[in-house]
Amino acid sequence: MTAAVLAADEFVGCATPAAWLDAAVADLEILLLDHAHCERKAATNALALMHRYPDDPQLLDKLSRLAREELRHFEQVLKVMRARGLRYRRFAPARYGAALHALVRDHEPAKRIDTLVLGAFIEARSCERFMRLAPRLPAELGEFYRGLCAAESRHYGDYLMLAARGADPVEVTARIAVFRAREAELIGSPDAQLRFHSGVPA
Repeated sequence: MTAAVLAADEFVGCATPAAWLDAAVADLEILLLDHAHCERKAATNALALMHRYPDDPQLLDKLSRLAREELRHFEQVLKVMRARGLRYRRFAPARYGAALHALVRDHEPAKRIDTLVLGAFIEARSCERFMRLAPRLPAELGEFYRGLCAAESRHYGDYLMLAARGADPVEVTARIAVFRAREAELIGSPDAQLRFHSGVPA
């Protein structure tokens, strides 16, 4: 693994459970469908932050690029799905995003810090899962997932940089710890749904 991937593994604080990997490999339709939704939502979330903080040139530059990349990934996942005869459709989301979003404080500048830290965790977990899944998938799909990891690793680094910029380092470190604990709990606990960011299959 590259240093960037190892950093993603360390950042999320826990490894994806083997039971989730087994379930995901056994149900590629669900995995790919939710993966497509995740890429679309990642682009949407980046655009929402650009709308919320229009006076931050560095944020606009980073997240504009990120949104374009996420939409490109969305298109690539759709292509993979269609090649397998799978149809993109509406889909109930995982508990993961809503549970982490519940930690976001509702006042500024705390809201900005928390939202960016949340984005970092989602991107880092995606990177970690791509790399753990890749060796267990059909060769072409595994190579596709390996290729996505570099972008996800860069995205989580961008989110962290934006969260820390101009903020109290002690506060940012404390908020990372809060999100890390909750994220690990969600990943390691039983989950009724199989999704790209779900926990241990119940």
